[in-house]
Amino acid sequence: MAYPEVDSRRGDGFLVVGEVGLSDEDLVLLAELAKGVTVDRVGRRLDISGRTVRRRLRGICDRIGVATAIEAVAWAARRRLI
Repeated sequence: MAYPEVDSRRGDGFLVVGEVGLSDEDLVLLAELAKGVTVDRVGRRLDISGRTVRRRLRGICDRIGVATAIEAVAWAARRRLI
């Protein structure tokens, strides 16, 4: 499977990844998961519910073309985004 490549960082807090945009908050979410923090704790740290974290994570996975949260974290780590 081919993954989009990182192009550049725009000034509005979004990372341009091919045609995909990841916000700074998306990257924080992935970074917290990479540390082993649970979804519910990530939600508390971001002042959102665990359900919202799961929904945002699903959106991130869909945008970058991966199937699981683990793949999303690995995708971001390989590109040195987290």
